[in-house]
Amino acid sequence: MRYLLLGFLLFINILFAEEKKQEVSIGFGPYVQSQPYKSTSNMVIPSPVIFFDNSIFYVRWSRAGIYFLGDKKDDFAWGLSLTAQPRTLGYKPGDSEILSGMDEKKSSIEGGLAFSAKYKDTYIENMLLHDLLGYNKSWVNRTEIGTKYSIGKVNFYPSVIMLYMSEKFVNYYYGVKDNEVNLSLNRPAYKADDGFEFGVQTYIGFPITKNFSALFNFRYDLLPKSAKNSPLVEDNYIYSGLASILYNFEY
Repeated sequence: MRYLLLGFLLFINILFAEEKKQEVSIGFGPYVQSQPYKSTSNMVIPSPVIFFDNSIFYVRWSRAGIYFLGDKKDDFAWGLSLTAQPRTLGYKPGDSEILSGMDEKKSSIEGGLAFSAKYKDTYIENMLLHDLLGYNKSWVNRTEIGTKYSIGKVNFYPSVIMLYMSEKFVNYYYGVKDNEVNLSLNRPAYKADDGFEFGVQTYIGFPITKNFSALFNFRYDLLPKSAKNSPLVEDNYIYSGLASILYNFEY
């Protein structure tokens, strides 16, 4: 499905391509994400890494979108787009003892509306995203503010992130239904409320050769209070990271 989407986006680009050459970065690497649930192991996922933006559509790591309104100048740009990205969160009952007898909670694909604005090297983006696969049947609002600075040939892209998570979303991943109660495991019924998750992250990139570069991502998120209070949760944070080699070219 992912390859079909990328193929469709490339087809659209060929139809509407600008004369100006476009920069493209393509790579692959391991993505690691901790799980906040008690006695669970980290998720390790092979991840494609693509960066491309031609003012018609874009791909940013594993998120894709198509602009339908906006403007781009040398110093300032803004855009409204339809976008979609994976949501890597959830568990299987066999992942740890505390989750034994629970219903499986699945990762999903979320999509919706995104607004982005950039002045020189500083940007802000807000996204309203809904579960497209119907697993958690809920939505989140994500706001990110970031910038870029360089030390020699090394580029840093630090940002701060705030996510508002609806009650349905938090309860899906952190709640305990009446039929899932197990007092011998210290797992009472729990209904989570909505809440805010706060995060910080940075990308670090530097050239290796003319066409190859290294990219690293590090991120740390603090869970909403209603998630931290869940009997399923051990850690009040999630950390994640990516390491990738990129091939960079123009066409």
